[in-house]
Amino acid sequence: MEEVNANQDNSTQNAFQPVIAQSTPNRIRLAVSLFYFGQGIAFASWASRIPDIKHSLGLSDGALGSILLALPLGQLLTMPISGRLVTKYGSKKILTITVPLYVLALSNLGLATAPWHLAAFLFLFGVVGNMCNISVNTQGSEAEKLFGRPIMTSFHGAWSIAGFTGALVGLLMVNLHVVPYYHFWIVAVFVCLNVFLNHNHLVPGKGSATAERKPKLFTMPEGVLLQLGIIGFCSMATEGAMFDWSGVYFKEIVKAPSSLVILGYASFMIMMATGRFVGDKIIAKVGRKKTIQISGLIISTGMFISVLFPFIVTATIGFMLVGIGVSSIVPTVYSVAGKNGKVPAGMAIAIVSSVSYFGFLMGPPLIGYISQLSSLQYSYGVIGCFGLLVSFLVTKIRAID
Repeated sequence: MEEVNANQDNSTQNAFQPVIAQSTPNRIRLAVSLFYFGQGIAFASWASRIPDIKHSLGLSDGALGSILLALPLGQLLTMPISGRLVTKYGSKKILTITVPLYVLALSNLGLATAPWHLAAFLFLFGVVGNMCNISVNTQGSEAEKLFGRPIMTSFHGAWSIAGFTGALVGLLMVNLHVVPYYHFWIVAVFVCLNVFLNHNHLVPGKGSATAERKPKLFTMPEGVLLQLGIIGFCSMATEGAMFDWSGVYFKEIVKAPSSLVILGYASFMIMMATGRFVGDKIIAKVGRKKTIQISGLIISTGMFISVLFPFIVTATIGFMLVGIGVSSIVPTVYSVAGKNGKVPAGMAIAIVSSVSYFGFLMGPPLIGYISQLSSLQYSYGVIGCFGLLVSFLVTKIRAID
């Protein structure tokens, strides 16, 4: 963990010593993993009930698409503030406060009775969600320092598993005819219980002395952080394209029967989750730089296979490769950002997350625009080039070992 200034040593160490004494590194790792899981299941719960909320509000596809932009807008506008709060007060304190607020914001989504209600509640969901995101990734970076080896991808693996769990719970709630509001409160109670049981086992948070310098709200990021952000941008643009368009690709390009349209998305998600649980061992063996280089090549290979051979078997294999390729990139760039020596971990992760998240926002529309001009098949080929760009860019960053 980062050193504390001399005049803060005694008070800070005394304040956190009891927590350190009772929390082993493995217990801290479990606590951080459960916080990732809690955030993942909360987000997946919302996603699983979008069709029901759309129907209850009588929204068209276009109206829903416009309203859904409120969530990423809230996230993007909050990113600079989140980094400053985490830097000043510590990720443990911010995470413990904002996670209950996050699931409260989730429950509010079930109260929407008009389109503008849903837009406002989604904006708040995005605002609090971003604070949780920056805090939990800062926790992941700090926990990784306790082990002295890569463990960040396993944390993101917990988030991916939560996505599956949330989708299954959502399916159960739909079949039991439980309205979204009560569904969201069941999830909220579970997540708040997790906070109660595990917040004392998080990495002890502390306000940074750098917060006293009162950094500007918007500053030009360090060159290496911008480079890491661009790598994250390429990876998250690919993820966004797979999340939003994989089903359409299998239906319109692969010509899969209705029962197999979900195969592309499922194969991608399963391999992404699997890659995140084995990624730490690969990184420890071959290093972060080589892992990202190989990951970029795997993304491109998978995309080009699905484009050149748009058949069920080959496209499924291609989507599986893409899932493996993207699995370790974002966790790795967050890990490297959190260890930089010039910017506090919370601020650094906020900067990299801001640039990366633009990829998640821009990837799906880019697919749509290119598809409109040519075809969906060619648009996936363009996304495949992002993998090559990742492999090229990482060779230029000395901060990645």
